[in-house]
Amino acid sequence: MFYIFCPYCGEHREEEEFHPKGQAHIARPADPESTSDDEWGDYLFFRDNPRGVHHELWVHAVGCRKFFNITRHTVSYEILEVYRMGEQPSITAENYVAQQAAASADNERNASQVKHQEGVRA
Repeated sequence: MFYIFCPYCGEHREEEEFHPKGQAHIARPADPESTSDDEWGDYLFFRDNPRGVHHELWVHAVGCRKFFNITRHTVSYEILEVYRMGEQPSITAENYVAQQAAASADNERNASQVKHQEGVRA
């Protein structure tokens, strides 16, 4: 079980209080009258299913009943951020990979400094 932070209630609650509603940020066709059947089909039925960072729409069904968005890593189930409707995510798949690479480089640099310091002491 994991806990989800509701950006409206301001509390971490058990996941049973929430329900996922699918992919977030799906744009409705701008001109419905001239939208083809294929375009409507894509809009209604096809969603991204990435391995990694994904933006999802959730509702706090047992609490405030408000919809909000979650950025979640689909492999580790880690919730990276929670934000209100109408807001844009600060974490995307592209900048998440860059952040992870930078963190990995920092860890390697720190580990080599520790080895160097241990070698100097000996």
